[in-house]
Amino acid sequence: MATSEAAATETPGERGTVWVENDVQRLWVPHRMAYVADHHQPDHTDCPFCAAPSHDDKESLIVARGKTSYVILNLFPYNSGHMLVCPYRHVAQYDDATPEEIAEIGLLTQIAMRAARTTLKCDGFNIGMNQGEVAGAGIAAHLHQHIVPRWTSDSNFFPIIGRTKAMPQLLGEVRDLIAATWADPPDTGN
Repeated sequence: MATSEAAATETPGERGTVWVENDVQRLWVPHRMAYVADHHQPDHTDCPFCAAPSHDDKESLIVARGKTSYVILNLFPYNSGHMLVCPYRHVAQYDDATPEEIAEIGLLTQIAMRAARTTLKCDGFNIGMNQGEVAGAGIAAHLHQHIVPRWTSDSNFFPIIGRTKAMPQLLGEVRDLIAATWADPPDTGN
């Protein structure tokens, strides 16, 4: 069967090549190639998680500091209030962290959840770690735990179709709100 005959008999979307129509709508965003093509993984010499604690908390978006770890807003958040809990020490894997670091990462995660729930009135959370570049870690060399606040209706077509996320508040405003709540934590009854 000739190529033109094959294309004529296929249903839309069957091959999805440049020359065959299909029902998938695409939003072309060539400007994202700069981000996609940059495969540089920071090491201890240029790690933003190592550098952040040496700067002013407001400037670096640090929400709170502990003894072994700290909490910072994600510069490229999935949702408003997306925080990261990072050890000060440049360590890549969860199983390389000390028991003290693990304990404080857990404690800071709990406090961050309470502060976000109080400040942002979120309904739930996605919490997790991507271990290694192949697992999706944007900065694989420095351990960090994500805390992503979620709301009942926070998903819409923007991220799926338009690869765009609507953020209702500026990062600095969110940082100030959470940091203020952190300094004056709500009574949890415990």
